Amino acid sequence: MADVKLNIVFITLDGLYIHHELEVLIIKDREKVLLKVPFHHIQGITIMSHSTISPSALGKCLKKGIHVSYLTPGGKFLGRLEGRNSGNILLRKQQFLLKDKEKVNISKSIIAGKIQNQRLNLMRTARELSNENHVFSIREVVSRLEKNLENLERSDTLESIRGYEGLSAKEYFSVFDHCILHQKSEFEFTKRSKRPPRSRINALLSFVYSILTNDCLSACQNVGLDPYEGVLHDERPGRPSLALDLMEEFRPFADRFVITLINRKQIKPNHIEERVGSVYFLTQDGKKELITNYQKRKLEIITHHFLQQKTTIGELILVQARLLAKSIRNPKVDYVPHIWR
Repeated sequence: MADVKLNIVFITLDGLYIHHELEVLIIKDREKVLLKVPFHHIQGITIMSHSTISPSALGKCLKKGIHVSYLTPGGKFLGRLEGRNSGNILLRKQQFLLKDKEKVNISKSIIAGKIQNQRLNLMRTARELSNENHVFSIREVVSRLEKNLENLERSDTLESIRGYEGLSAKEYFSVFDHCILHQKSEFEFTKRSKRPPRSRINALLSFVYSILTNDCLSACQNVGLDPYEGVLHDERPGRPSLALDLMEEFRPFADRFVITLINRKQIKPNHIEERVGSVYFLTQDGKKELITNYQKRKLEIITHHFLQQKTTIGELILVQARLLAKSIRNPKVDYVPHIWR
């Protein structure tokens, strides 16, 4: 597949050749032209296959500020190329000089937002269920998540914050299968498995998380932050730690998106294939369906619960990156995560 969604060109088919003629990007499968798109319509190119981009086309992208991101076919983020960085050196210096106490304050807000959004996801499911046993199980987990939120407020180390995040994730995913109302046998969820995904729903979650990571990385860079210098996630070579920090409050959004695709039967069992070793991957049709719906979802307009301003979901990630930059620039300003009402 070679397609443009929300000004992002997605390349998911192997063996394609990406080049350009003057101001037009061209994607070919051997001699067959699959796509032509003017550069001024493109914000980024995401390559999720074994395809080639010409040095000339790559140089054109870098000059025009068009980022080129590389993900594995399964959706794992690998890296990203971009031109002159628009980073704010003063903001980045402040980011590098953050004290542990300041990192703790920001991290507590991020994880509080994540747990609150997990809680709201489960409460929404409880309202839709008719099975009283499942409703009871979900409410028990919601109660424990609320207790974790109370304990989180008293945390004063990054280690304890990570502990409550991990504990809450375990509780949340213990009843995640109850959220699947249709196609339940095909999309049964027993536990979260990442590398590799051991079920259809894990393949969907991992794929969406990878796309979301790329969106958060872009947002960090757009506001001038260094996406590799985190506040909660430890720094590792090549790991976009701050982008992963920003992503935490959006993970429940990704979860709800996947649940909705399954329950509405927009994603079906044949969109995901099982390979040797009980490992699951999206097919080309599955990737196309998921990416198309993901980009449509980002165009939906919501009201930011704190700013009380209307924004698209796609722009919301950038809004949160700006709020994060504001808290990093001035640690006296609390970071406010977005709560998905």
